[in-house]
This record gives sequence, structure tokens and C-alpha cells, in this order.
Amino acid sequence: MGYGRLQPSDPGGSPSLYVAENPSLPQTATSSSCSNGRSRKNKLILMFLLAVALILASAVSAVVLIVGKSKASNPAASSALRRKPTQAISNACAKTRFPSLCVDSLLDFPGSNAASEQDLVHISFNMTLQRLSKALYLSSSLSYRQMDPHSRSAYDDCLELLDDSVDALSRALTSVAPGVESSSTQDVRTWLSAALTNQDTCGEGFAQIKGGDVKNEMDQRLKDLSELVSNCLAIYSAVAGDDFSGVPIQNKRRRLLGNSEMERDIMGDNADVSRDFPKWLGRRERRLLSVPVWQMQADIIVSKDGNGTYKTIAEAIKKAPEYSSRRTIIYVRAGRYEEKNLKVGRKKTNLMFVGDGKGKTVITGGKSVAQNLTTFHTASFAATGAGFIARDITFENYAGPAKHQAVALRIGADHAVVYLCNIIGYQDTFYVHSNRQFIRETDIYGTVDFIFGNAAVVFQNCSIYARKPMAFQKNTITAQNRKDPNQNTGISIHACRILATPELEGSKGNFSTYLGRPWKLYSRAVYMLSFIGDHVHPHGWLEWNTTFALDTLYYGEYMNYGPGGAIGKRVTWPGYRVITSQVEAARFTVRQFIYGPSWLPSTGVAFLADLSL
Repeated sequence: MGYGRLQPSDPGGSPSLYVAENPSLPQTATSSSCSNGRSRKNKLILMFLLAVALILASAVSAVVLIVGKSKASNPAASSALRRKPTQAISNACAKTRFPSLCVDSLLDFPGSNAASEQDLVHISFNMTLQRLSKALYLSSSLSYRQMDPHSRSAYDDCLELLDDSVDALSRALTSVAPGVESSSTQDVRTWLSAALTNQDTCGEGFAQIKGGDVKNEMDQRLKDLSELVSNCLAIYSAVAGDDFSGVPIQNKRRRLLGNSEMERDIMGDNADVSRDFPKWLGRRERRLLSVPVWQMQADIIVSKDGNGTYKTIAEAIKKAPEYSSRRTIIYVRAGRYEEKNLKVGRKKTNLMFVGDGKGKTVITGGKSVAQNLTTFHTASFAATGAGFIARDITFENYAGPAKHQAVALRIGADHAVVYLCNIIGYQDTFYVHSNRQFIRETDIYGTVDFIFGNAAVVFQNCSIYARKPMAFQKNTITAQNRKDPNQNTGISIHACRILATPELEGSKGNFSTYLGRPWKLYSRAVYMLSFIGDHVHPHGWLEWNTTFALDTLYYGEYMNYGPGGAIGKRVTWPGYRVITSQVEAARFTVRQFIYGPSWLPSTGVAFLADLSL
């Protein structure tokens, strides 16, 4: 994952840096036809953003009313006094990772000098939202510039990610406004965590580009945005409380299943089990996930032979409603679908894609960073619209190991579900980019960092297959990129099977496989109650680069079994832990990790809400 990311290397060597170059590619991003289409599109964007700016200007006045004071109440105050932070600002900013920026930015915002620490939550959100909106507005004006393919890829990523961040901050701001029935603290933390991840991804897209006017101008427009969102997250977390560090806060006694019972459930003999299902999947969705495909009534049918509503998936997405609260079912009949830019955008909410089964309905592609694209841009299929569901589909990227980063499926949708699917690739197969995700009874195949990203995601009853990599490479299953200690993100692998493909099984003595390595400073991943094969190295985990993040990461293992589950020779990093407390392990379950106690349903299908039955 990542951009120009370090690769697992040959024994005795340091990780090598892969830089994609392909000067022979056509400069399609600068063609006149694309320019005309982009021109029309961006005029609409500019008009929309102007409206947003006017709305945000009104929000400034609202903040003044909220705190109950105005700068006009003390016209004699000197400039020096106005720049001195109040005790509330000092206290709030002391909890952030960027306190100087926090103080300066808050002092520049109307009403901050009269605000309490509680008021500063709303003010910090409002101020950051304005800065993000301004960055999006100014960045959109660069769309007419000529760019090389790599710069165009990074630029397009940033526009999409900035737009998503504006939406996330808007929802968070609405939730903390005085007098408004707020969303759960988990909701707000999720949206802020996603916005921070968006800015991180945007910045990384340009990090590997060597100079140029567009890169330099984007660097200026993006300046301090990640830090401002981080400060919002810290200020909110301090006021909201219940900060999740992965460490238990109280003792609770729960019955553990014996090994035979655990293996029975993990290996799938659970047809008579009573399960919970998340509230964000209503009664209809729960029923849809449990009934055979042929019993569903699809809203849209995609069939390559012309016997459906549309021949392509792209047409189906385009015709699906926007901002729909009703579930729209898109049935994709058996066939191999390779289409450009298959993406369920943020406006396309509550879409459910259903295929004819693994290996029958195949969505595929071959894009990779070798084509001067960002990793974010290589996905064969991507989804950011909330409520996305995929069932009985294979997602594939066939670029191959020599092309390095090549994503089969990327998800940044909140409340996303992937059920009974295959996700097949080599390096960077499954990009669990952001927000809350649940992956059930799905097979994931890859080599290097093949489950990566910064979502809050639970994999349950999945089979995770390491493939044979290139010579001198090491396999790493996860590369989690939690950047900030206040983000409520991580990868939880619960009741799964960690296996080797037959090809790797025959040569596993020549290749090491590891459970994960830390992409970012606060990387977090856990394996719980899972079978681990003997292809996994006894050390379990791999360094990213010497000692980077070894004392700030959180890597945990809880009651795994199988020949690769032995913990006697595991790494001794400060951040690694063998979890012995059920309370600590329970923090990474479906119930507590991806939706919280306020979302608990009473019934559902195909999932365990807690550690075990």
C-alpha cells in the first residue's frame, strides 16, 4: 500500500523503494475532449462551492450567538490582549498534538475568546470545515491546468477526498451543535477519523511527485489541514470521554468456549446460532443477506448479453438514485466485467450489489502504480457511498506481483458490508480505506500488505490466503495506517482462517509470511480466535523500517490456534501484546469496535456480536 512504499526485501537487505515510471503512456488527461467535459463539470463545482462558502459564512455568526458574546462587546480591547489565549483555549489546545496551530487558529475565529471548552468543540469543527471548504474551492480552479498522468491522478484523488472530508466535517458539526440531538460519540469520531485519513491519502498522492506547479500549489492549499482535523479530533475526544486505547477500563467476567466449540463456530457449523446484526442494516437488508439470490427482487439488472436493464455496471451506478434512504439492489449477472472507473461515489447511498456467486460474477481490472497512478486510483472497484453492500461477487486485480500496488477493491463507505465475496490480487489487494466496515465469509488473496488502510473494520469467518510472492519478497497480511492516537480505527480479524494457497504451500520454506507491519505510527491490528497456518513466521510480525512505530503501535493476539498460532517466539516490541483479558479483546468485536452499544440490534444473521457464543 501507499505511494512509493517500502517493500518487504530479500534476507539481509534493507527494504527497497519502488518508484513507478512509464513515460510512454499517452497523456490522455490533457486532451481537449476531456478538458471540455472537465470545464463544464468544474463550473458546476465552483457554483456549488460558492454556495457552500455563503452557508459557512452564516455559520460564523451562529458561533458568535452560541457563545453569547461578540467582539463588539469590548471595542477597547487591544490587539495584544485579543491574541492571548483564554484558559479554555489553553486547556483545550494542550490536549492536541499541534497546540501552537490550535491556539492560533482558534484565536482567529470569531467568538473563541468567550467560549468554554465545550463551546470550543463546535468552534474548532466550524473553523476546520471552513478551511477544508476553502481548500476545495481553490483546488478546483487548478483542474484546467495541464498535468502529467501521475499528477492528474493525485489531483483527482485530492478533489474527491477533500469533498468527502467537507461532508464528514459537516455531519460532525451538525452533531455537536447546541440544541441539536447529537449522534453517538462513535459516529463523530468515525467521521473525524475518516476526514483525517482523507487528508493523509491526499497528501501521499503528491508526495511521490517530483516538483511541478500543480504539486507546489496543492501543497499550499493543503497546508495544515491534517493538523487541524487532528486537533478537532483531540478536542472532541477530551470532552466526549471514553477514549478507546485498546486497554480495558473495567473487569467483566464472561464464559469462554472450549477449543472444540470455538473451532465448530469458526469453521462454519453455526446454522442454529442466534446472532445480532447492526442497526444500520434494517429488517429488509438482514433478510436480503440471508435469502438466495434468485429470491431477491432487483431494482436494476446488469447483464452483458443485453437481457437486463443495462449492459454495464457503470450505467447501473449512474442511474441509481442519489442520497437514497431506501436500499437499491443492483443484480449483476454472471460474467466478467472490466470497466473503467467503477466507483460508487459518496452521493450513491444504500446500494447493494449482488452477483451470481464467487467466481461467477467477476469485477476485474489491471490498473497499477506502474501506469503512473496513485494506489488510490488503481482500484478495480471503489465505493464511498454510505450503506454499500456487496454479496456473491469476485473483485479482482490481475496486474500481477511485478506491477506492485494494484487494488482489487477499495472501500471508504461508512456502514459497509462485504459478504460471501472473493477479493483477489497480489500487493495491496483490499484497501479498507476509512469509516466502518464489516467483512463476512469472504476470501481475500494477496502477497504484500494485501489488507491495508485505516477503516474501523472487522473480518469475521473469512479465509485469508497468502500467495506465492516474487523472489526475495516477504508476505505481509496487514498494513494498518492509523496516523493519530485519537482515531477509532484498526483491523480486527476475528474467527478467521489464515491460510496459504497451494502454490505457496509447496514453497513456503522459501518465503516468510507475517501477520502485519506498521504503515503509520499508531498502527493497530488484532487477531482473535483464529486459525493460523504454519506458513506464518514464528515472529508473527514484521518491522516496517527498523524501529519505526514499535512502541506506539498496538498489535494483539487473543486465543488463536493452529501451528502458526504459537506465541512463544513472537516479537517483543513494546506495542505488541498477547491479550489475556476478555474485556480487552471484546473492545475489538463487532459490538464494540464498529458500531458501539447504542447500535445494538436484537436479531440478525451471519454474525457474532461478541467474542463467542
